[in-house]
Amino acid sequence: MEIGGSFYEKKFYSTCYMCACRCGIEVYTRNGKVTYIKGNDAHPLNRGVLCAKGSSGIMKEYSPARLRKPLLRTGPRGSGQFREIEWEEAFEIAVKWIGEALRKNPATVAFFTGRDQMQAINGWFAQQLGTVNWAAHGGFCSVNVAAAGLLSTGYSFWEFGDPDFENTKYLMMIGVAEDHSSNPFKLGIQELKRRGGKLVFVNPVRWSYGAVADEWVPVKPGTDGAFILSLMHVLLKFDLIDWEFLKERTNAPYLVIQAPGSPQDGLFYRNDEGKPLVFDRKSGSFKPA
Repeated sequence: MEIGGSFYEKKFYSTCYMCACRCGIEVYTRNGKVTYIKGNDAHPLNRGVLCAKGSSGIMKEYSPARLRKPLLRTGPRGSGQFREIEWEEAFEIAVKWIGEALRKNPATVAFFTGRDQMQAINGWFAQQLGTVNWAAHGGFCSVNVAAAGLLSTGYSFWEFGDPDFENTKYLMMIGVAEDHSSNPFKLGIQELKRRGGKLVFVNPVRWSYGAVADEWVPVKPGTDGAFILSLMHVLLKFDLIDWEFLKERTNAPYLVIQAPGSPQDGLFYRNDEGKPLVFDRKSGSFKPA
């Protein structure tokens, strides 16, 4: 798309922060203000595609509801009465409150941050305070997806990560709302469908990706776990599992510690060198994986 005319003077290349995908964008400005945002055609992640959320980055920047300064509550809790204060005053109040809490019990200090770009610094800050009670936006949003990826594939799945769309033939989406953003995922679905791959959509409501799915499985709300267990039951009962693949390419053979109440419970059993152990049936002994 050709962009020109009088509505912009400069163009900047940047990254969209309206979700965790970090799509490449081109930002157009005039008189120092953003006038237009579009996807960067040369960016490998989104290849020029920009969703409505990304396009609304202008609204985020210039919304009259955006807080420009800290607010101090002036009325009873829940009254909605606040006044703007300067950052210096806010820091002084925070230091006073945190100092009082630290002198009594550091664990009483808790704080919540936005997205996790500053997670390392936030964690370091919490350690210096002596509290573990801190959280960020991701822990309530997409870190569950990342955790599932670590447990199932050994590395974090993120909005722009796998599945391996180039080689996938059968993709099942369970309780996924990736259509809220995730342009890379949309592009991956498109590639999958073009190659003749099958898309199965598991959701109580046929919406979003259900519109282009080859099969819709309308599970009852709250029964996702039962559905997954039923799949596992069928795989085991009818021996439909590729055991050789599990043994050679996954951590399925790793021994797991079962010690309820212990901090080691549920972790892999390792030798003194930290290597996961497996049980060798031929020798009847434990061996490094």
